[in-house]
Amino acid sequence: MRWTMPPDRVPEAWFNVVPRLAQPIEPALHPGTRQPAGPQDLAPLFPMALILQEVSTDPWIDIPGPVLDILRLWRPTPLIRARRLEQALDTPARIYYKDESVSPAGSHKPNTAVPQAYYNREEGIKRIATETGAGQWGSALAFSCALFGLKCKVYMVRASYQQKPYRRLMMETWGGEVVASPVDQPDSPGSLGMAISDAVRDAGSREDTHYSLGSVLNHVLLHQTVIGLEAKEQLQLAGEEKPDLVIGCCGGGSNLGGLALPFVPDEGVELLAVEPTSCATLTTGKFEYDFGDTAGLTPLLSMYTLGHDFVPPSIHAGGLRYHGDAPIISNLVHTGRMRASAYNQTAVFEAAIQWARTQGTIPAPETAHAIKATIDAALQAREEGKEKVILFGYSGHGLLDLQAYDDFLTGKLAGS
Repeated sequence: MRWTMPPDRVPEAWFNVVPRLAQPIEPALHPGTRQPAGPQDLAPLFPMALILQEVSTDPWIDIPGPVLDILRLWRPTPLIRARRLEQALDTPARIYYKDESVSPAGSHKPNTAVPQAYYNREEGIKRIATETGAGQWGSALAFSCALFGLKCKVYMVRASYQQKPYRRLMMETWGGEVVASPVDQPDSPGSLGMAISDAVRDAGSREDTHYSLGSVLNHVLLHQTVIGLEAKEQLQLAGEEKPDLVIGCCGGGSNLGGLALPFVPDEGVELLAVEPTSCATLTTGKFEYDFGDTAGLTPLLSMYTLGHDFVPPSIHAGGLRYHGDAPIISNLVHTGRMRASAYNQTAVFEAAIQWARTQGTIPAPETAHAIKATIDAALQAREEGKEKVILFGYSGHGLLDLQAYDDFLTGKLAGS
């Protein structure tokens, strides 16, 4: 039921899906001129190595040795078959999940936080500013900055700052400085777009500081492809040729992209993005250029968006409360290679409880979206009487999200 590999089997190169897309991604636009942004426009925020990865068309990009050394502290992560859930659902489907909750930060986020901290240190940067929603990204970056001797300032969406105090304590334990965002609107619940604006302002005002983003951008999804590359090899060890369906929760798109992108070239593999109905960018948003932040400080990206000034309800899945999506994910949905679905958080927590009472682990609210879609797909396989191989991303644990479970179990959880 569990397939593991030794540390020397961590992929040594990242998989770049960009040259394999059916249609090219439109370039990022400068926020002032609305012309394609060049490396010089991004240099105040990012190290040149990441800028080059952002626009690279190389099919593979080597992972630096110092990054691999840290990734091997917990990677490869296990691939696990959810047999108890299969039995509870009485489904002919075979359900596998890639367990990213085993990282030091408890999620998939360190897969990109580690290389981002490394490249910044190599360029002489001393401090990184970033945003975080539920706190998984901020935790991962604080962890990574500690390992590379960098200072870390985290602007945490105020709703999550108040809901998840132990995430803040994780970041502070690793040396991060955490403040609620938006800093100039203390009555606002905040949004990821607002927190990005706060972090970009911070980075732009200091020469020793760069900005770091935990999702959306091409280089972030690139770093996450270690997930899918490992999963492909582990499925072979499990005796499976390939999955029929790959599922991931989707906020900005990093967890979903990390698992799904290595399967893009594989015929017959369906890809599914799962999002909350309260912030349903892929299922109800417009495909157009928009800012990545609320204040309009970042380059404009071609993506599905609800509008950069959209402020979603304060659902517990804070990592999915982003107004837009990664250009790569948006491209795949727009061209029909990937589809999307949305669920309200009551249905999501019902699925999370079912998972916890069969498989035993407690998933993050974000992860529970993928679990809900997996359960539905397995039930459909039962109705059709078809065997199906389902792979989903277990993007993080919910051990610091127990307030959300308390709200659900006591009937206080809103249904949005």
